[in-house]
Amino acid sequence: MSKIKLCGLSRETDISYANFIMPEFVGFVFAVSSKRYVTPEKALRLRKLLRAGITPVGVFVDEAPETIAEYVKSGIIDVVQLHGSEDDDFIRRLRELTNAPVIKAFRIKSAEDVLCAESSSADIVLLDSGCGTGKTFDHSLIESVSRPYFLAGGLTPENVGAAVESLRPYAVDASSSLESEGVKDYSKMKAFADAVRRKDE
Repeated sequence: MSKIKLCGLSRETDISYANFIMPEFVGFVFAVSSKRYVTPEKALRLRKLLRAGITPVGVFVDEAPETIAEYVKSGIIDVVQLHGSEDDDFIRRLRELTNAPVIKAFRIKSAEDVLCAESSSADIVLLDSGCGTGKTFDHSLIESVSRPYFLAGGLTPENVGAAVESLRPYAVDASSSLESEGVKDYSKMKAFADAVRRKDE
């Protein structure tokens, strides 16, 4: 069964939505340049509202490993997601500081990108079209990927079911497609989760 990650949560209302829908993961964005950015203080408050069974993931872009490790040690997040230029050396350094699982995102445009993702030392990889572009990529490029992965990039309540059925990813991840007028929309979040779970029944 493909797991679900609802990313970019930033309000108590968003947490209430997630607590009802019960995805396996939610994401807090700690990249200051993102419109979904949350401060560590706010993320900790939101995390404390999460129901048991939902894992909080922190999304970082070229942040210092020491800073990332502090988010874990402070109980803000349980999983680290890297969306910048972080390489295996960075991941090695991060693992010296924390035992939190590491997700590394890769922008998939070519077969070479897929090879890079497959050889990553991260615990799991995330295959995406780009950082929050909301667009899909050519899924035929990843049909032969053998390691578990998060699938992201342009997934919507309307197309995620087909993606799950054809690719059987470890997890699917969405953010912008779950919003209306720039904030999370409960009906879209639930429709997304329902579409994934229907294909796994």
